[in-house]
Formats: sequence, structure tokens, C-alpha cells
Amino acid sequence: MTEPQLKKSKKLLAIAVLCILVLGTVVSWQSLSSSPETPSADGDQPNQEDTKFQRPEAWSEYRPATHLTPGQNWMNDPQRPFFLDGLWHFYYLYNADYPDGNGTEWYHTTSTDLVHWKDEGVAIKKYKNGLGDIWTGSAVVDTENTAGFGKNAVISLVTQQVDGVQRQSLFYSTDGGYSFTSYDGNPVMDNPGVEAWRDPKVVWDKERNQWLMLLAEGNKVGFYTSKDLKSWDYQSGFETTDLGVVECPDFFQMTVDGDPERTTWVLGISANGASSGRTTGYTYWTGSFDGKSFTADEKDPRWLDAGSDFYAAVTWDDPAAQDPTDHRYALGWMNNWAYAGDLPLGDWSGGTMSTVRQLSLRDVDGHPQLFSEPIDALDELEGEAVVAEPGAVAKDHEASLGKAESDAYRLHVVLSQDQSAPAEETQVQLKDAQGATVTVGYNFNDQTLFLNRDNDKAAGNMPESYREVRSEKLPVDNGQLSLDILVDTTSIEIFAEDGQAALSSTAFLSPGGHELSLKSFGGTTDMRESSTTPLAVAETQRQ
Repeated sequence: MTEPQLKKSKKLLAIAVLCILVLGTVVSWQSLSSSPETPSADGDQPNQEDTKFQRPEAWSEYRPATHLTPGQNWMNDPQRPFFLDGLWHFYYLYNADYPDGNGTEWYHTTSTDLVHWKDEGVAIKKYKNGLGDIWTGSAVVDTENTAGFGKNAVISLVTQQVDGVQRQSLFYSTDGGYSFTSYDGNPVMDNPGVEAWRDPKVVWDKERNQWLMLLAEGNKVGFYTSKDLKSWDYQSGFETTDLGVVECPDFFQMTVDGDPERTTWVLGISANGASSGRTTGYTYWTGSFDGKSFTADEKDPRWLDAGSDFYAAVTWDDPAAQDPTDHRYALGWMNNWAYAGDLPLGDWSGGTMSTVRQLSLRDVDGHPQLFSEPIDALDELEGEAVVAEPGAVAKDHEASLGKAESDAYRLHVVLSQDQSAPAEETQVQLKDAQGATVTVGYNFNDQTLFLNRDNDKAAGNMPESYREVRSEKLPVDNGQLSLDILVDTTSIEIFAEDGQAALSSTAFLSPGGHELSLKSFGGTTDMRESSTTPLAVAETQRQ
């Protein structure tokens, strides 16, 4: 997160009337139901199934229904969650002075399932230690008291900037991550005289019994080691090319296809993909690590999500897994600095986190590739599915997939080329009552999945190159494609072929239900399966 980016938040959506102050600060993803003590007009209790998909009257119509959002003001970069005492602890950058003031701090939420979140308030406040506001970093649980603040103290390493100089500071918590104290010896890493020097990611190197830190340093990722989280020694740098100023590094081990004999390191960064026709997002390499240096298997990185709004992403392991390297979780910021100040949010603003997804590393044509799918716990929000009849859609024809009555829903589609007259391209279209459209498509000739937002309500406010995004090459078996599409009031997340490809982007259609259809071009598409499932509107939990 750069200083110019922070300044942009002062200008963001000045027309937004923040009328939802009474809702608290963080949304919890859970079903709505009337209080048992509040009878309906006829004296009967309202049916929970009838109410949980309805939006509260006080909510803005554009506030996301199933995604983690701030109740007011502004959010951006997520901070990697950790698990302690039966709870997930998650922090994100939050500007309480938006839209009239600047500076971010760490806002705290907790969860038992990564779906329902509880508001815990600001954990690390800005402008308190003379080193500036609080930027991106990472928190770890110091199980062995290596830093000297006590066993299981939560240690946070973050970037702070004052007078244009970026430094790394340490904050510690002895109450489980609910409040933090600035270390008297801050900054623990002073700037060596460079402009971009930020976003510390700290991981434990079990094999070598040391802490490892990655820093985003312009077009390089710096590797540092420490025994106590306070004193850090530079070890090496991993240079990148044609990816702009890198941010938010990530580093972890995973097995390929769950095979313990095929374990590899994964280095991830948030970067600019303009040189390869992409937007910004999370890109990664697989390779080896010797305790000091990372060596990539290939020069060119892969992209975890080809959408335009999956940035500053973090990943973390599953403490309940028998082998933590088999899978892990991921979460990203669903916004983009290219147009974050020009989105048609009406009387709501603030930002959105993506749906939490589960990652696995699988072999694709001899190369390890990250797959991502929505976590199973999301199923808790689902209502009753509406199933469309299967059938063939002829060349240049359109077939209805029904109507999504709720503003948040999940669309499952399985389609294939007709063998006698195969389609060249097929499109799933989402259309609101005013005719605004978002299109999810697959081109059988070039074997790519794409998302087109040329005709949604935000298209005119974003660069043309960001309106349509495409996946890397995505071959399908026997010409059959499976799509899992999550739609909310301001976003669409597409997962294809069990998560081999993902596209996550903001998308703006008018609330009030969407007409869903399937179009076929160049031949016939066989629609094998289609179901639309409403997702429960979330309720704000306040302390």
C-alpha cells in the first residue's frame, strides 16, 4: 500500500451518505431472523426461511450481503489470520476518518468457521508511537516466547511511514490479539535508504528453527531471518521483472496432489500484470528454498485469480489438517486502485473482502498449479435451489436459466459442446431490470474463461482494459465445463473446473433480482445442469 494510494481514499465516493452508522463496524455472515420476542402483525412468529434472504431496511441496497465488509468508512488490505484459543483472528486495514481524513489502522474480527465474523474493534491504533499510521504486515503466535513477551504472545510486524520513510515496527499482545502495545525499541528495522520497503510477511521456518521475513522492496522480495522477531539479518533478494512495484509477499510450503514426496515452496506477491495483458492481482512461483534464497522452477509466474479485484491476498494454513501442506485458505481485497474512487455505491461505501477459498496444489501438464474453491462452510448460507431443465441451445440462440430473486446467490452450471454442431463460445449472462449485464463466458477455440463487465453500471468509470478479464488456458475434458459462480450486490466470483481457474471482480447490477440466460455462438451448447441458490443476507453483530 503506497502513500499515493492512501491519499486516494480521501477522495473516494464523496457523494456516499454513510447512513449505516447504527449497524456497527463489521458484518457477520449469518442468516437474518426476527427476534423471538417480536411477534408479527397477526401474532404469529415470522418464518425464518421467509426472512433470512431479505435485506434489513437500514442497509444500503448496495452493501454486500454475504461478504465481510466494514459497517462504515473504509477497508483495504487483509492481514493473514491466525488461530488461537478456538478462534480465527483476522485484521484488515481500516480508515476511521474516511472520507475526510487519512491513515489506516488494524481492525479486528474473529470467527469460528471463516464464514461468520464478530466485530472486535480496532486492535492497533494509528498515529500513537510517532512513526505514522499502521500499514500491512503480519501477526504470529509466539508459542515458544522467542521475543520475550510471554508464551503465546501475539507479535505483529507492520510497516509504518512518516515523512515518506517506510520502516518496520513490532507490536505485541498479551491478551490473545485483542489489543497491542508498541515495542519500545521501534522501529525494529530502519529504512536502508530505499523508497519502497514494506509489507513484512513473517513465517516460522521449522526446519531451521528460525523466523523468516519477506519484504516488498520495489521490484524485489527481500528475505530476512531472526531468532527473536526483533533483530533481523538480510539473506537474499528475489528479483521480479515486468510486474511493477511488488506488494504483500507470501511464502509457504505445499504438497503437489497431496503427495508428501512432492513438496514445494510457493512465493506469492501482489503485482501489476499490465505487461502480460492482465490487471493487478496475486501472482506466484513454485520452487526451492535453502534457508536463505528462493529459486523459482520457472521464470514466468502464474496467477491465482485472473479477475481484476483480488488484491493484497493472504493465505494461511489449516491447523485442523492432518498435514497442513495439503491445503490452505486464501482471502483477497475485492477492489482496485484503478477505480476504487469511482464505483456507483449509492449511499454505501467501504470495500469488500472476497469469499474465503480453499487452495490446493495440483499437477497440470507437469507443472504445479494452485486451485481455489469456496470453502465448504459457505454452504451454511444456502437456501433452496431452483433447478433449470437441461437442454440444447442452438447457434445464436438464448435459453433462460431462470431468475435469481435474491441479490446474493450461487449459480452452478455444467455445459458442453454439442457433438454434431459444437459451439465455439458459450456465455452465461446476468441481467438486471434496467438492462445492465455481466457476462461469464468460455471460448472453446482458445480455451479461456472470461468475465465481461462492459455493460454493468461501473464500466464507464474504469479503464477499458479492466472491463474484460481472461483466465490462463483452461482445457476442458470432453468439451464439458463446470462453473461455480458466486454473486453478491457488488461482486462476482467465478470458479471453473473445480477451481483450476478463478475470476473475482466487482460487478454492479441493480438490486432486485437478475434474469439469467445461456447464449451459444458458432454452434450448439448442451446445458447439462443449472441450479440457482439464494445466499442468506448477513446480520451485523455488535459487542
